[in-house]
Amino acid sequence: MSYAHTYYDQVLRLLEEHHSWFREVIPLIASENIPSPAVREALATDFGNRYAEGWPGERVYAGCPYIDRVEMLCSEMAKKLFRAEFADVRPISGVVANLVVYSLFTEPHDRMFALSIPCGGHITTGKRELGGTAGIARRLRVEYFPYSYEDLNIDVEETRKRLRDMVREKDPPKLAMFGGSVLPFPHPVRELAEAFHEAGAKVVYDAAHVAGLIACGLFQDPLREGADAVTMSTHKTLPGPQHGMIVARQTYAEQVKKVTFPGLVSNHHLHAVAGVAVMLAEMLEFGREYMKQVVRNAKALAQALWERGLKVLGEKKGFTESHVVWVDITPYGDGGTLEKKLENANIITNRNLLPWDIKMGRHYQNPGGIRLGTSEVTRLGMREPEMEEIADFLKQVIVDGKPPEKVRSKVAEFRKQYQKVHYCFHSLTGAYQYVRIR
Repeated sequence: MSYAHTYYDQVLRLLEEHHSWFREVIPLIASENIPSPAVREALATDFGNRYAEGWPGERVYAGCPYIDRVEMLCSEMAKKLFRAEFADVRPISGVVANLVVYSLFTEPHDRMFALSIPCGGHITTGKRELGGTAGIARRLRVEYFPYSYEDLNIDVEETRKRLRDMVREKDPPKLAMFGGSVLPFPHPVRELAEAFHEAGAKVVYDAAHVAGLIACGLFQDPLREGADAVTMSTHKTLPGPQHGMIVARQTYAEQVKKVTFPGLVSNHHLHAVAGVAVMLAEMLEFGREYMKQVVRNAKALAQALWERGLKVLGEKKGFTESHVVWVDITPYGDGGTLEKKLENANIITNRNLLPWDIKMGRHYQNPGGIRLGTSEVTRLGMREPEMEEIADFLKQVIVDGKPPEKVRSKVAEFRKQYQKVHYCFHSLTGAYQYVRIR
């Protein structure tokens, strides 16, 4: 057997082993989800081999009549779900969607407001010295929103005060970026949008994590609350393939189109656009029911963990209004160590900074928290009773210190009855079933 064939076999074997393993795990990563069989079918089509640079009907390449129609259907459904005047489904990720609005609304060295990473911000809104996209790619000067540890949210009055100071100093921000990667409660867009607009800033909402909730009217409504545009990825609370999207006021349509292409995107992964279109159709039909259960499950998981001795943040506010549960695990260790122990027990989570971690001398590799999400387990058909069982497994590893291998077999047994994707039109193929087409 040749070296090439050995590599070939190894890669395909590892892919199959991953699928087999994921049939036995509890997936609690808040930034992940499981697509439906129909989305997976779209991803396997010939669309992934084609080019379609430009806007539908204005392509640089021939051979796009069906591609154009799928993309226009995708845009049409995005506008319906987000009650938006304009949608661009060509950004290939949430990062690229954010780069579009940075390029559209700012110039290098402008100031922008965003959450700090420990307070739930995303690396795309990070400072240059931290390697953040805003700082590295656009040279923006990032000003952090004042943040209330108690409310787990932006401090409105302190933000207004800081904004007034900047205006007085004749150095106001050009962009206010709401949203982020840990978003248990709606952000005060309505309370602050007018003040930012009066200061000459545009208002954008990064909905990567909560786009599904927003689409179904269950979290907040940034475009009606004063945002000029909303960026997102399509694979978190939206259960699609990894891709990106922007919805905005019609005023910005032509500018968004030109910045996206040719500014930041060449070909835009047409099989993923098809997958997004399938997912949006599923969300139009099943989304509200699905998102309601996601939030119910997040609240139930948070409550169950609290009752088992874990310090879940946001207790005074009901823990969460989204899919995210934020847990301080410092009484039992650090996030990095416990993330690995949980993985060895077939419970997939991610370590996460707490708002005060940096001040406490902690680092992102070994932070004081873990972040849990309920989007994927909900799509597997789990409800509130299952959140109690998941909380028991988490307690056994984190609080009781049981060896992970003793918990792993129980987790695998628990998962046997949750192998299909729910809230979709067709579910003949298992959620993590490996499909051979070679």
